[in-house]
Amino acid sequence: MSLHQDAIVVDGLIMADFGREAFQAMKDGGLSAVNCTCCLWEDFPTTMKAVAQWKAWLAEHADLILQVHTTADIRRAKAEGKVGIILGWQNTTGFGDYLPFVRLYKDLGLGVVQLTYNTANTVGSGCYETHDGGLTDFGRELVHEMNRVGILVDLSHVGGKTADDAIRWSRKPVAYSHCLPSALKAHPRNKSDEQLRFIADKGGFVGVTLFPPFLKNGPRSTLDDVLEAIEHVLNLCGERQVGIGTDFTQGHGDAFIAYANRDKGHARSLTRFGDVTMPEGMRRIEDWPNLTAAMERRGWKEERIRRVIGENWMRVLEEVWGA
Repeated sequence: MSLHQDAIVVDGLIMADFGREAFQAMKDGGLSAVNCTCCLWEDFPTTMKAVAQWKAWLAEHADLILQVHTTADIRRAKAEGKVGIILGWQNTTGFGDYLPFVRLYKDLGLGVVQLTYNTANTVGSGCYETHDGGLTDFGRELVHEMNRVGILVDLSHVGGKTADDAIRWSRKPVAYSHCLPSALKAHPRNKSDEQLRFIADKGGFVGVTLFPPFLKNGPRSTLDDVLEAIEHVLNLCGERQVGIGTDFTQGHGDAFIAYANRDKGHARSLTRFGDVTMPEGMRRIEDWPNLTAAMERRGWKEERIRRVIGENWMRVLEEVWGA
């Protein structure tokens, strides 16, 4: 517990039912900063309303949370005993087809954006799209604009060819913020060893997720399964390019999971998750210290633990956002 309390702890993605209960859970879990999803399928007006809601929450719950624009803000949140909130999207639909919106949202605090969410949009293809045509010409422009203003390009739900194109095209490091290795479980959302090596070789970053449908033992998974997955990725990518993106959906019911799992939120069902009970020992956001303790029991050195639970995220975010 003392190491977890002392360390910078960054969760690369949470998609909870946000509000004071979730913010308190993040604080109780010892999180210094969280990439909080506020866009899945939504268009510009709906996404703007979501950002407005976040601004209201940040004011209303200022005793628990503060907005992150830089890594210095994360360190300030840690020092003040608060949780730093990184606004993030899992789709680029909030930009529409208007590049100037990228700077607008950056000024509002947007820090991480996934290019596609599961299926195709104007930027490229998702991992559940039948045909992956790769990054579009507009997608190339968008990636460079995100590079220019300092928004991290996320490729977690992106189709393989589109992701490879983005890795090659981007002028700054990109990330799989929340994924697992397909070597341990074959699934369209998981990444092959080749894909994981490729993003690391190009200076990118991999956040390992705890989402049970993608873990080897599904809803029967434990922290041992999580550690096995992290170690697999570490062996491929190295200790400086791996972190955690839990993908907690805490507080959401079946209706939200169904919305997230339908093309554009309302069309075809993309996959069947079944039971999404999080791994034993890490059922809730509040349980985050258990993951750090499991790393210690595994015999990891302190330096490795600090890197994986937060410092590696700090490095890549600073490289993309600027000092």
